[in-house]
Amino acid sequence: MFDSELSMKSHSHISKTASACFFHLRRLRQLRGVVTYEVMKQLVTSLVLSRLDYCNSELFGLPASTLAPLQRVQNVAARLVLRLDHRADIKHALQRLHWLPVKARIQFKIATVMHAILNQRGPAIAYLNNIIKFNREESGRRHASPFLYNQRSCCHDDTDPVHGKRAFSVCGPSIWNQIPPHIRNLHSVPAFRKALKTYLFSEII
Repeated sequence: MFDSELSMKSHSHISKTASACFFHLRRLRQLRGVVTYEVMKQLVTSLVLSRLDYCNSELFGLPASTLAPLQRVQNVAARLVLRLDHRADIKHALQRLHWLPVKARIQFKIATVMHAILNQRGPAIAYLNNIIKFNREESGRRHASPFLYNQRSCCHDDTDPVHGKRAFSVCGPSIWNQIPPHIRNLHSVPAFRKALKTYLFSEII
């Protein structure tokens, strides 16, 4: 029952978000002939991409078919900014704009939260520290690379949205442990975000 309710909420959120984004894209299309590329990109980022990113960590683990409406929004937005027709290669367009696809944006959001937990940044750190546990490599080095371990014994029932695979205590460590150590070890937020984005581009696009 809980899993069904969560799925319905996710579908509702995606539907409303896609609808709002397409509304703004239709309005922005009317400005194509009067604004520059940079202005259009900023408008699309503010009015459309910000909506795609809002609470997107809640969408982790959903199938591609469920996320498809949001990806269609981003594809239309990319073609609008670059003034491409519908036959243009969307992967190349996203690379030109340095926009991660929707699935990767979700992973990026969760990974940045994990980085904030590790480096004790943000107002929710005290709470998140109670559900996320770090474990360091036995490497003998003074600054060992931080790992996270996932206490799967608490998460056997995948039908429970609190303890299932989509729970932050599960998906956070799962995503973090897949990031190369040299990126996990970056303390600077800008450096980490840049390196993480480059890594996700290389893995997904």
